[in-house]
Amino acid sequence: MTAISLDTGLARPAPLRWLLRVFLAAAAAAPWFAGPFVQHLAVLTCLNILIVNGLALIARCGQLSLGHAAYVAVGAYGSVLASRHLEWGFMPSTLAGVALAAVVALALGAIILRLKGVYFVLVTFAFGELVRLILLDGASWSGGANGITGIQPAALAGMVFDTRAGFYGLALCVALGSVALLGAVARRPFGHAIDAVAENPALAESTGLSVRRIQLCAFVGGCALAAAGGALQARYVGYVSPESFNASISIGFIIMLVIGGRRSIWGGLIGAMVLTPLPELFRGAVQTQHIFYGAALILILRFLPAGLAGLPGPWQARRRKELQ
Repeated sequence: MTAISLDTGLARPAPLRWLLRVFLAAAAAAPWFAGPFVQHLAVLTCLNILIVNGLALIARCGQLSLGHAAYVAVGAYGSVLASRHLEWGFMPSTLAGVALAAVVALALGAIILRLKGVYFVLVTFAFGELVRLILLDGASWSGGANGITGIQPAALAGMVFDTRAGFYGLALCVALGSVALLGAVARRPFGHAIDAVAENPALAESTGLSVRRIQLCAFVGGCALAAAGGALQARYVGYVSPESFNASISIGFIIMLVIGGRRSIWGGLIGAMVLTPLPELFRGAVQTQHIFYGAALILILRFLPAGLAGLPGPWQARRRKELQ
């Protein structure tokens, strides 16, 4: 019995599929039976899954944003300021932050999506630094370098998520929802259009597809997911600061995506699960952490271009040869 893979359209053995499901279910349930520190790492992992999945949507369209943390910042600050100054609740303020990031991405994307390759990357990097500097200089409304403290915890449907275990449940639902969203996009005609644009924009344009519109929709959608992650992060930590959204954070998201699998629906989830806990293992040894990241990237790009999500591929190919 076989199942169809959302990533490649190839048959995947049922035992492997069920083994993956059991592992993910066990990994999702484990933090509720662990201590506060493990729950903290689990929350951060779920938030990173949401943010990296936004980057995956952009990358699937053939672009790479080096300023992804800027939209995390817009979502975080937008939701906090809406809550503080407009006295909006958790859900309206979160939607306000996401909407603000989507508008910013729409305005920027309409300009920069004409750029290709390294030029697009450089402009997104410059925009990320611009957002960080604006937040640093806006001391009257952003708190400047000191940031904003005392942010109220998330509250939804009468429930207040003021504990790590409680917030983990919320973050897990949102993270899995983002994975399901990527899967739904991949199965729809819009997902096929994204793949066509990524493979050959000129050919896609000749078939009647609007390359600019498709790229812009993917860019805005990816930035909106990042903003949702930023809004949730602000509620969880209770504090936002411009230095929490610098260029190194954007690079970290890219590394998660590449190691997990840039073209896979599960790439963001796998990359975040693998790399989010690693800084704790290298606590006090930052240089060692950077060396590990560099070595891991080189090995992945050399031997697993599809990332860790592509590991079943070689095994699957060998199994087919054995059956022939």
